[in-house]
Amino acid sequence: MSAVQAKQINPLLAAYLRNLAANPLRTKSITNSVLQFFQEILASHLSGVPPPRVAKDAPLLVHILARAQISSKAFKMAAYGALVSAPLSHALINALQKAFAGQTGLKGRLGMLVASQLIVAPIQIFAYLSCMAIINGAKSVDEVAKTLRAGFGRVLRVTWMTSPVYTVFAQQFLPVEMWVPFFNFMQFLTGTYFNIKIKKMRLEAEEKSKKEREGRKD
Repeated sequence: MSAVQAKQINPLLAAYLRNLAANPLRTKSITNSVLQFFQEILASHLSGVPPPRVAKDAPLLVHILARAQISSKAFKMAAYGALVSAPLSHALINALQKAFAGQTGLKGRLGMLVASQLIVAPIQIFAYLSCMAIINGAKSVDEVAKTLRAGFGRVLRVTWMTSPVYTVFAQQFLPVEMWVPFFNFMQFLTGTYFNIKIKKMRLEAEEKSKKEREGRKD
């Protein structure tokens, strides 16, 4: 990023871009951790997940955190963002960029886009749904597999519909150094949407299981 460009943007964004250039993996890990933390909180509110129960005599701060949906899951999602999502994305994108290095024409851009959707996206979705299942309470391989079977196709279809659109937008209208912040923002939006869907699926499954248990008792 040139000095002229740095003067034209917000100082905080300029500082972020400098850190991204100097320490890409560390900066991506911190960014993903923060975004996943807030994504979990937002998705919990929007999906109607009941706040975690706390003892009546618990400190006021604990009650405030519970009502705000700041739970252990939010911190687990932050860990996922820093330790799984960011390193995996960093490695996959680097491999993709090396594979298409020097191919700046339309053919190269289309090739990178297709490879991203057919190779990178499925790997990221598999890791995301597996970790989401575990964080949301899955205790066996079978439960993780159920989440993958139920959600993989849906998430992949939405990714195929949205990712090419904002990727082409970035290629056409944004400088290269702005791609990572832009993609982070778009992935935060789509990730929140997927998280809401997964939570609603789990709530429905728990409600169904509860009704089945009550039916057996009757």
